Amino acid sequence: MDFVADIGSFLLKAAIIVVAIGFIVGLLAQAAQKQKKSKGDLQVTHLSKELNELSEQLKIELMDKKAQKKALKALKKKKATENKEKRLFVIDFKGSMDAKEVDSLRHEVNAILNLATEKDEVLVRLESGGGVVNGYGLAAAQLQRLREQKLTVNVAIDKVAASGGYMMACVGHNLIAAPFAFIGSIGVVAQIPNFHRFLKKHNVDFEQLTAGEYKRTLTLFGENTDEGRRKFKQDLEAIHRQFKAFVQENRAELDIDKVATGEVWSGQEAKELGLIDEVTTSDAWLMKQHKGFDVLQLQYVIRKPLSERFAKGMSVIIHTLKTSLTRSDVSQ
Repeated sequence: MDFVADIGSFLLKAAIIVVAIGFIVGLLAQAAQKQKKSKGDLQVTHLSKELNELSEQLKIELMDKKAQKKALKALKKKKATENKEKRLFVIDFKGSMDAKEVDSLRHEVNAILNLATEKDEVLVRLESGGGVVNGYGLAAAQLQRLREQKLTVNVAIDKVAASGGYMMACVGHNLIAAPFAFIGSIGVVAQIPNFHRFLKKHNVDFEQLTAGEYKRTLTLFGENTDEGRRKFKQDLEAIHRQFKAFVQENRAELDIDKVATGEVWSGQEAKELGLIDEVTTSDAWLMKQHKGFDVLQLQYVIRKPLSERFAKGMSVIIHTLKTSLTRSDVSQ
């Protein structure tokens, strides 16, 4: 029995090695084929078809067999003739602190602008607690491009759109949010640690040379001054004024001084304050709209580098190998 177990273990290890080699060769071949192509792919999902099919399938399942045949035939005929004039393009933006997702957003907006007409609309399902000013400013500008082309922009907030997230959201013609979504935080914050006293205690000198009176106002390692703090605060206030003006421009009826305090409100409270237009979820809103539109979800997926894909593949192979060896040892 031990001999048979040893043979089985050997064959398993050999198979894993062959698979690993094949995987590596496949990755290299794939990389060679795609090296001249773009760094990402635009994926399109027909959400209207999915929503209709789910509803129709449930209806058909509740019928008897004779009625099911007729219903399936009618559904097939309906699919062949159905051609809606208006399209609803759906894009998802789940923003991180550095707003790196704006690169994919740019490609998605470009795709829509190359195809859409004034009859079409856009739904942005947005989720972000905010982040860097320049990143979210650029993201908001991408959504403004849709408005400039006379497209109706709807923004749905199921969880959170705060600070830079709300800067993006306010661009929409129609803002909806779930009852307990977090909305607002129209403010600016900066936090900087300072290690000057620690360095001084350990007799470490720090030298910093600048050209320009305000090239560096606050520093991590030097001794900060009241003048530096004043200038830094002045810069934050300037950004806050620009933020407020941007929100006011897009939502003219809003009492900006009342809501630009940095506070966050629930979806229901945000509706009462005028920060959003409707309290509902993105799913409920889509269910109401999809019968009048051909709903298309766009997602630009950036390809991972070959090294990252290779490392991930190797980690899976190593994990599989370790698991198989452990099982083989136990069986013996």
